[in-house]
Amino acid sequence: MTTPAPASSGKGVNTFLVLLAIALLAALVVPWVPAGVFEPGAPVALERFSWVPGAPTSVLFGTEDGRGFLNFLFEGLVSGGRNGAAVGVIALILIVGGSFAVVSATGAVDRGLMKLVSLTGDRPAWLLGSLFVAFSLGGAVFGMGEETIAFIVLLLPLVDRLGLPRECAVMATYLASQVGFATSWMNPFSVLVAQGIAGLPPLSGAGFRIGMWAVFTATGLAFTIWYARRYRRPRADAPVEVSRVALGWADRVILLGLVATVAWIVWGVTERQYYLPELSAQFFALGLFAAVVAWLDRRMDANTLAETFTDGVKQLVPVALVIAAAKGMLWLLGGADPHQPSVLNTLLYGIGHLLEGWPTWAAAQGMLVFQSVFNFFVTSGSAQAAITMPLMAGLGDLLQVPRQVAVLAFQLGDGLTNLVVPTSAVMMGAIGVAGIGWGEWLRMIWRLFVLFMAMAAATVALALGVGYA
Repeated sequence: MTTPAPASSGKGVNTFLVLLAIALLAALVVPWVPAGVFEPGAPVALERFSWVPGAPTSVLFGTEDGRGFLNFLFEGLVSGGRNGAAVGVIALILIVGGSFAVVSATGAVDRGLMKLVSLTGDRPAWLLGSLFVAFSLGGAVFGMGEETIAFIVLLLPLVDRLGLPRECAVMATYLASQVGFATSWMNPFSVLVAQGIAGLPPLSGAGFRIGMWAVFTATGLAFTIWYARRYRRPRADAPVEVSRVALGWADRVILLGLVATVAWIVWGVTERQYYLPELSAQFFALGLFAAVVAWLDRRMDANTLAETFTDGVKQLVPVALVIAAAKGMLWLLGGADPHQPSVLNTLLYGIGHLLEGWPTWAAAQGMLVFQSVFNFFVTSGSAQAAITMPLMAGLGDLLQVPRQVAVLAFQLGDGLTNLVVPTSAVMMGAIGVAGIGWGEWLRMIWRLFVLFMAMAAATVALALGVGYA
């Protein structure tokens, strides 16, 4: 799962520290900026904006009355309710983190993926194809990222024996996971966070995104197989014999439970309008199911299962703080209601006035470019959503770009650039274990990356054309 790096990682500036600095800057600037409001009872538009002299704004510190820097994190944590950010989204994120930690700890997913390897044997196209689809689904469903590094290590000896370039192991795992991450319809650490902050129902617009995932995955898979065939070395040794991986009954049951949970979620959202409380219960049910099966199979005792769940929750606390900090910054700026006086309204008016006259399609493409560039500095999907979506959602309202399209521009710009930005610790680790330098990696995939970005621009344009909202 892609989460912000912990403070002790030593890999760049901690995301939460960046958010604290932005919040302090907001607290310093906001008292000197006049508040503005868009006319109540009417659509948000530049001509309906007006200044509100004397409207209360933030103060620098202040632990009592007023909006101050010392209050922003608490206010962010308690903002919203069970059906929205931050409280509802944070609850979902923490429960998902614990549940997936339990599923991962059972080893069923690992053995399932290695079973694919054993079944394909000495057939590179089948091997790469099955792995690519599986890891793309992993990125789309539960934000797989860091986990791919371990699989690359396991695959390298097999790839070498097959005469395939080592980069094929990276393409079929890490690259595939990031394609899934970028085009996901349900990734709880990217799409659901962005939709929650933008005020959209979770999993809304899933049909369009599932089609997008299929097209991007097929494109990435075709490139990987083409690359493998073009650069495969003649093999002088005997055919590869891959030891068959045995799936126990518990592995099969847990994997079936994972597939059933995904189907249950899709049904619940589309047919019964499930929202954050119901989604949290579904993910928790998956975690409990996997825990019971693992306990019955004597893989883990009850104490270990409980500790695994709580450890998974702990790993997602940085994401929760990022969401809270984002909502707290909105509070410092006066809130996200365009019909109540706030400095955020003033900021949106200023940017909107600067972009006034731009066609809607150009504004949407500008959002895609902005999110792509921003990912160089903040590679965590949840952090980027928390920082940028409050502004992008409101700006989209001003420029007639639907919020669903703004989320689409975010996820494509954030996810696809994970394939090339050297500030991504996961990407550098993935290519590093394969013995590939960053410059060498760029020379290998720049054509695919350019194609992906062109497809992303076309997807955003198509979403506008079909009224994706």
